[in-house]
Amino acid sequence: MSHPLSRTLLIGGAIAGLIAAAVTPAGAAGSGGGPGSGLGGGPGRGPITAPPDKIVIELATVNGSGCREGTAEVAVAPDNTAFTVTYSEYLAQVGPGAPPTAFRKNCQLNLRVHVPSGFTYAIVQADYRGFAFLQPGAWGQERASYYFQGMPQTSQRTHQFNGPFNDNWQATDKTEYADLVWAPCGEKRNFNINTELRVNAGTSNPQAVTSFMAMDSTDASVNTLYHLAWQVCPGR
Repeated sequence: MSHPLSRTLLIGGAIAGLIAAAVTPAGAAGSGGGPGSGLGGGPGRGPITAPPDKIVIELATVNGSGCREGTAEVAVAPDNTAFTVTYSEYLAQVGPGAPPTAFRKNCQLNLRVHVPSGFTYAIVQADYRGFAFLQPGAWGQERASYYFQGMPQTSQRTHQFNGPFNDNWQATDKTEYADLVWAPCGEKRNFNINTELRVNAGTSNPQAVTSFMAMDSTDASVNTLYHLAWQVCPGR
């Protein structure tokens, strides 16, 4: 099923977009110590804008019907304040000719994050973007959660879009600074991202009309952007 979004992967454009889109986390001038600060020797000296050395993020494993191997890419902002995930085949749909399982697509990413020694990070905001074409009476949903390996999963957040809809969509999940979950200091914990797209025909007729929701546009303005908060670990 084709749709109006370009499927050309423009990683260079995504990185350029990051420079403009990445922001200093809210509360960066406040006092440190979120609820994760006691886990594994958590942050102790308060927030900073970003560590001076570069971070590196690698895709350790990719699983799910919405992101078969080779269709997801990660790019880190040059200033270490954010990273993007870009998909090239992430689309859920209902309608004539669509497989029965196509109404729901999901993706589970396991990221290996190499953080400069003496620093820790948390996700302060996540921006999800894509394109949807929903018939009158149909609806689509985007769901997401993330967690550090061996730690409790964040609550799943859901955003719904109702037809008629024929446009780019965006959903933002924000976490208050005091509620951030920090990666444990001095430990290597992979970062897991779980996302899901779901389309329901509702009162529309899936035998006659098609509805779809995608998270696979790859131009610089349509991707998934994760904003990072940073702290200095104790003893640095």
